[in-house]
Amino acid sequence: MKRADFIDRVKIYVRAGKGGDGAVSFRHEKYVPKGGPDGGDGGNGGYVFLRANPNLSTLLTLAEKRKYIAENGKNGMGKKMHGRNGEDVIIDVPVGTIVIEESTGKIIADMDTPGMVVCVARGGRGGRGNVHFKSSTMQAPRIAEKGAEGEEKNLILELKLLADVGLVGYPNVGKSSFIARVSNAKPKIAEYPFTTLIPNLGVVEVEDTQFVIADIPGLIKGASQGVGLGNLFLRHVERCSVIAHIVDISGYEGRDPIEDYFDIRKELEYFSENLAKKEEIIIANKIDLIDKAIWKERVKLLSDRTGKKVYPTSTITGEGLKEVLYELYNHVKKSKVLVHTKKIVNEHIRRPKPIWKKLPERFPIEIKRDSDGEFIVGGKYVEEWAKRFNLSQRDGFDKFMELLQKNGIDQKLKEAGAKDGDTVWIAGRAFEFRE
Repeated sequence: MKRADFIDRVKIYVRAGKGGDGAVSFRHEKYVPKGGPDGGDGGNGGYVFLRANPNLSTLLTLAEKRKYIAENGKNGMGKKMHGRNGEDVIIDVPVGTIVIEESTGKIIADMDTPGMVVCVARGGRGGRGNVHFKSSTMQAPRIAEKGAEGEEKNLILELKLLADVGLVGYPNVGKSSFIARVSNAKPKIAEYPFTTLIPNLGVVEVEDTQFVIADIPGLIKGASQGVGLGNLFLRHVERCSVIAHIVDISGYEGRDPIEDYFDIRKELEYFSENLAKKEEIIIANKIDLIDKAIWKERVKLLSDRTGKKVYPTSTITGEGLKEVLYELYNHVKKSKVLVHTKKIVNEHIRRPKPIWKKLPERFPIEIKRDSDGEFIVGGKYVEEWAKRFNLSQRDGFDKFMELLQKNGIDQKLKEAGAKDGDTVWIAGRAFEFRE
């Protein structure tokens, strides 16, 4: 059992895997003197998914690790062997997380359902091997495609909190002290009513489950009709899995703890029938202020009157707090929808098509001249086609240059003032211009 920080907003970077490159390969078998091309395709790059995990209540783990990169697809191989697809990355987030693309401000998803899985970055498609480029005019193609790049994004994750445990009770019974003792929340604590003016939130981690405790302030007799501050905050308790009802068993402020308990119960019933039906545990706090025999007698009386087990505690000494937290943990875990990881991966993850762009064979070419008088050939699709083929392969380079010729590169260079002997840069390679 440990405390955990409450983090409700983080920025993360996600990048899907690049597709593997297609292979250039030829059959080499005995008694097959002219084996044809048999290069396999590259595997697809891994995807990045977000999954709504009901066992999480904070974005703390994502604040500690902010980069998530999926594996690249493996390259194709001979004998038409397909490269392995890259491993996906699955990021668990709390239920209630809003996913926003930072660059556009667009909401990608609202992770409001336990087990919900959303793809936030698609992997690149693997490139085709040379087996796809055989034709009547090219019997032994030495050309293969490179895999496409995967998507990358900066995401903002915001958690719309759904508290698991709602602390209720009269002012000064020790709610703020309780939440400060068992979590990393740092509420204002003082001995006068309405110290807490907003719900304090704390995160506790017990075993494999994180849960959020919300201290609901200002709840007194008449709160459901607007007395005090409680009517402003009762709605926060409505979504809780369990209510932790704290009473001051010492009677230090001159009030009767049993009467206090039933006063608050009436307010919950007036406000919402569903709220009154929620699971509840009773915490008898401040046992350190009175003799053991007295608090034991009062705890028994409260238990007999309510018909419920009462947990004696002291937020000053820490006595009884561990037992209370494990009891809350059991209630919260029972109420959460547990999602089996393998079931999600096998049955619920649906992969959209990998990234692959069909490139036009007709496209504009841009010619620029630098300060040294050399010509630089560019343009969106010039660069895209250069990435598509491995220009170190003879046929890949020829295919690329053939596309440029189709789009009138010679004429465009002449119009830009190129003469025999001038240097022309294309896709990072230098050429000497000849008419």
